Amino acid sequence: MSQLADAPARPSRLLSRAALIGAALFLVLAVATLAGARYGLLLLIGLGFGLVLEGLRFGFAGPWRAMILRREPGGIVAQLVSIGLVAVIAFPLLASNPAELVGAHAPVGWAMIGGAFVFGAAMQIVLGCGSGTLINSGSGNPISLLALPFFAIGSFAGAYHLFWWTGLGTAPLVVFEGTTGLAITLALLAAVAAFVLWLGKPGSRSIPRRYWIAAVLLAALALGNLVVAGQPWGVVYGLGLWAAKGVSLFGADLSGSAFWSAPGNVERLQESILTDVTSLTNLGIIGGAFLVAAWRGGFSAPLPKLPAKAWVATVVAGFLLGYSSRLAFGCNVGAFFSGISTGSLHGWAWFAAGFAGSWVGVKIRPSLGLEAR
Repeated sequence: MSQLADAPARPSRLLSRAALIGAALFLVLAVATLAGARYGLLLLIGLGFGLVLEGLRFGFAGPWRAMILRREPGGIVAQLVSIGLVAVIAFPLLASNPAELVGAHAPVGWAMIGGAFVFGAAMQIVLGCGSGTLINSGSGNPISLLALPFFAIGSFAGAYHLFWWTGLGTAPLVVFEGTTGLAITLALLAAVAAFVLWLGKPGSRSIPRRYWIAAVLLAALALGNLVVAGQPWGVVYGLGLWAAKGVSLFGADLSGSAFWSAPGNVERLQESILTDVTSLTNLGIIGGAFLVAAWRGGFSAPLPKLPAKAWVATVVAGFLLGYSSRLAFGCNVGAFFSGISTGSLHGWAWFAAGFAGSWVGVKIRPSLGLEAR
């Protein structure tokens, strides 16, 4: 009887899924037509990120949490593998195309380390890093939907004050380059992966097959982003730009900020977000997660019953996610993933400080009235 009842629904479901795919392709073609093929391709890459991260339930904040709470190392090892795959190709690409491609390179400094620590804590409070907040928003998660606009506002504010913070002191820029730099990076990745596996709980050290698939697909998409955008995959700048455009519409004067008054940023403020590479991949990530959730029919989750302090904590954590990641020169994506995979020492410093912050965030989350999971 149930098979007969399901039969009429199947053509309707197939039609709905075909419509989803058609709508996504239409948007890509529309952007390509309005802004250029390069920008349409970047939106497509962003959709790919969203499909992989949501479709394979892979991310950054969750695996770190799993390691801290349950000593399950698989997710972190898969992240390191993906970074290594990108590095193997990105290093020679950057070396042979210095005029067209740039790495995610930044100096280590007090603000950078402190920002990474705060970001690590805040991402465990909302259970989402930069890409995770976009993914969870696209799939209809109420916590992330509330945190996302404050993430954008925080990113804008952090950029506004960035040069004051970096003035507190930074070390000289250190970048691992060439064959030697790649060998050092791969050796460090292997050593950290081995250490994480050693710390893992016996019986929990296996890596799920979907993690391996996600690691390879993310690496391919990240390399595609590097080639098409001319820069590594990032998240934070695009969110801050959205907020900056918003305040500019209301007549705010941004000339007092050395960051937002810089010629390149003034130009981006005046142009469409359809020509900003980070904005396009961010929008694609949200869209990709939406496609997966709609495909699964997963928009029926009820609003969580949380105390008022939990919602306040979400707003504060969302703002801190944006502010701190700007000071840290990126989030798990722009600093950790893209920084290490293109040879920047600050990616390793970010990893250490961000993980320490995540440990704090995991511990304080229950006291904020947020359900521990």
